[in-house]
Formats: sequence, C-alpha cells, structure tokens
Amino acid sequence: MRMKTEVTAVVGACGPERHRYARWLARYWDAELIAARHPDQDCSALERAVRVSHGHAARRAVVLEYPVQVPALEIIGEIVDGGAPVELTDLICVVDAPHLIADLTSTERLDTAGPGGQGDPAARLCRGELVVTQIEYASAVVLVNAEHLGSQELNLLLSLISHLAPKAQLDVATSSAGPPARRWLGGFRKEQTQAGWLSLLNDDFHPRFEDPDVVSFRYEQLRPMHPGRFSDVISRFTASCDDGMLLRSAGFVHLATRPHVTAHWDQVGAHLSLAPACLDHELSADDEPLALGQDLVLMGLGVDADRLAEELDGAALTDRELTAGPMEWATYPDPFPGWSTADQ
Repeated sequence: MRMKTEVTAVVGACGPERHRYARWLARYWDAELIAARHPDQDCSALERAVRVSHGHAARRAVVLEYPVQVPALEIIGEIVDGGAPVELTDLICVVDAPHLIADLTSTERLDTAGPGGQGDPAARLCRGELVVTQIEYASAVVLVNAEHLGSQELNLLLSLISHLAPKAQLDVATSSAGPPARRWLGGFRKEQTQAGWLSLLNDDFHPRFEDPDVVSFRYEQLRPMHPGRFSDVISRFTASCDDGMLLRSAGFVHLATRPHVTAHWDQVGAHLSLAPACLDHELSADDEPLALGQDLVLMGLGVDADRLAEELDGAALTDRELTAGPMEWATYPDPFPGWSTADQ
C-alpha cells in the first residue's frame, strides 16, 4: 500500500520571514522544502512533493511554501481535494508581528491568477483580504519578530489573531526556541480552522487571548439598511479615529435598494466585498434564510461597540421609510458596487 506524503503548507505576507520559517521547519523535521506557486503556474508542485518524498525511504514529509498571492482556500483545495496521495497536516500562517496591522489594512492589489489571468482586474485581490483569510483558515499561526514588543502590545496582537482565528493554535517564535512538534492538530481538519466571525455567528466563539482594546461583537437588526447611511457609518469606523478602527466585519446584510436579496458582507480594513448570497423568494418552505435582516460580526481595535451598534441602528430604515415601501427605497443613494442576481 502506497503511503501518503505528509504536507505542511506555510503561508504569510512577509516573504523573507515566511521562507526562513519554512526552511527551519523542513530542516528540523527532515522534510523536503518546495516553493510552490499558484496552481496554474506550478501544477506539478504536489507531484514533485510526492516524487521527492517517495524517492527517499526516510522522507515522507514535505513543506510547501506559498506566496501571499495564493488564496488560502485554493491551497486547501489543491492539497485536500487534488487527488494526489498526500495528507495536509497543517496550514501554518507566519505573521510578522511589527507589520500585522499594516498588512490587515493594506489596500495594495495583488495578482492572484496564473499566466492566463495576468492583468485581469477580477484576479486581483486586496493584500489585507489575502492576509486575513490566511489567518482565518490556518490551523496554526506563528508570530515572528515579537522579541522587542512590550507585553501589552504582544497581548494585543495575540488577542487580535485569536479573535480572527479562535480555533487555530498560536505560537510565538523566538530565536532560542525550536519549531513546534509536528502535527499540531494530528491532521488538518476544516472544522478546526473556522474563521472567528463565523464562530461568533454560530455561538462558538472562544478566543484564547483577550485584550480590552480588541473588540468583537455580533450585530443584529431586522430592518433593511439605508445604503447611504450604512456606507457612511462603515467608512467612518474603518478609518482610524477617536471611535477606534474597524478591522474586520463579515456576515449577511439586506439593503433597502436591493430588496429580497440576502447579501454576503466581507470587509477587511478599507476593502469591502458585497455579493448576493441568495434570493429570498427562491427559498422553499423547508429552507431556512441565511439571515433575517442584518446579522454581522464586527471586530476592531479600540472600537466602542455600543456606539457603533447605535450608529448602525441609525442606518436602518426609519418607521416612515419602512412604510414608504420598495418604490421609494429604489430612489435612495446606493454607493455599494453593483452586481447581477441573474445567475443566483
């Protein structure tokens, strides 16, 4: 029976730190280190991993290092569902401590496509979006270059990471410490890499670290949102201000200008994605709606949760607006990107 090759995927926004840690792991675990690229650019990465490991009787482990441009879900899909005789043991995200906040709030657009998609705007993702999903889908997050941080700053970063990825293992790497023992989770399992916002929506949110400046809360509102006022509130709180800074929010929203559509809300720093999740009228009697009204999780630094919730309430339709109906709602200013629901 052919043995499976154990694969540890290493991701991270900082190339030198990511590569240094991946090389360290490979040497410590006596594994082969392979620099993987986007699947379209390097479809043989897993084949090389299997061939190399099976060519060495003592080596059945491979460390695959991916650049930040490769989305975390593509990495998981390539390894878990790719059909190769491999087992994903961990997805490790290497976080450069001094640059974490800057990475999360970065608006730089990175090309995530293979050769055929070069220059395609649809294939360019925000750096902050890529970084946050690497953290949220990681089975383990390693914080590097934290030696010179004060205890309060370190605790804040650990708290922020554990709010983003409460089910991930957390490790602070130091120059004197060796890499962690292999198989943190004993085999990668998707249910153990649930993003913090989804855990909070599912009432299963238990971050390992807490800091008074790191705030996460769930916001629910049955009334549709006035898109203009809603956009104003979010824009104000995503900018660093006296009311704190909203770093991450996700969930489901209903905009008055787009009635009968449940939209998936996905915000990281100044980047916002809003996409139709389902058409409410297509739900059968046995189907449960994704959300009634607004069901959002909001995470930030120094954010006054009560103040933000109060302002969001002010963005919901008033009694007069609610009774005016969809004909009037269609006239409201809607600054959010347009989308088609034809294929939904």
